[in-house]
Amino acid sequence: MKYVVDTIGGPTGGDAWQAAVTEAYFPLDTEYQNRREFSGTLEIFSLGPVSVSKMRCNAVSYRRHRRHFLNERDASLLITIPEMSEVNFSQGSRTVKCAPGGFLLERGDAPYEFWHGKPNALWVLKVPSSSVRARIGSAERLSALSFDATQGVAALFIDTVRATIGHADNVGEAAREMAGRHILEMLCLSIVSDDRVLDSSISPIRAGHLHRAEQYIRDNLKSFDLGPQAVADACGISLRYLQGLFQDSNKSINGFIRDHRLDRCAEELTLLTNTSSIAEIAYRWGFADQSQFCKHYRTRFGCSPTDTRREAAVRAGHASALRGRH
Repeated sequence: MKYVVDTIGGPTGGDAWQAAVTEAYFPLDTEYQNRREFSGTLEIFSLGPVSVSKMRCNAVSYRRHRRHFLNERDASLLITIPEMSEVNFSQGSRTVKCAPGGFLLERGDAPYEFWHGKPNALWVLKVPSSSVRARIGSAERLSALSFDATQGVAALFIDTVRATIGHADNVGEAAREMAGRHILEMLCLSIVSDDRVLDSSISPIRAGHLHRAEQYIRDNLKSFDLGPQAVADACGISLRYLQGLFQDSNKSINGFIRDHRLDRCAEELTLLTNTSSIAEIAYRWGFADQSQFCKHYRTRFGCSPTDTRREAAVRAGHASALRGRH
């Protein structure tokens, strides 16, 4: 559930830190103001679909290059919460700063640079992009956004992270998994409260209608009655208008529903405490035909549901081995 890395300078301090952050998040390169004097501590907590890291270190820069993720199948988002000093992030055409009192979103499936020029303490969450997509839509438009977390839902989200880690050592696996899912829900609520996450490729009014339609779908994925007409009726718009909204965004309504159901099934299949059968999970998320579910699942993820469950167990065993070494 938790392991700790502590590096205290010396000629190999930087190498140890790069290995630690690569293991915690994903492959990247590190640069230091003073490599020999660099020191840092990193605690990593596993909370079901979310991992939370508590990091304290000297000034450092991280670079994620295309070569680092060419063979990666599962994309992730990092959410950084600075505690002591400002952090900087650059991805694509965006460069953003985030000071204590806010949090920063970073896509792991595109090149980026992240740095802070002073010693810092950070909370860093690693979240599957598919889990965020299943709740609030595509993560692509979230790249390099900084959010104010001094009030409202965002403040509650950060408080939830801190409080959860304060109790994580004293609760069982099922409780940690549930807490991780709660943190994920709070994060998504924080994000959707910001107008910047609306689809900017269409007019603001149509973007608002599309957002409400998509959110209705995400909130009702378990309903077997969910379909284009039900969505249109719930949103108070015509079916033709709804179809036009999705066409503007190069989507189909039925495809959107199916893909989000598949995303939620995939998420459940990675939870070690979920003892439901694959058929039960599929049915719970609106798939009545098991063979069609497996066909669509393989098309979307390139593997079978059984493969996903098996790989999650292997990763959990690997993490347990790492904790035993630290």
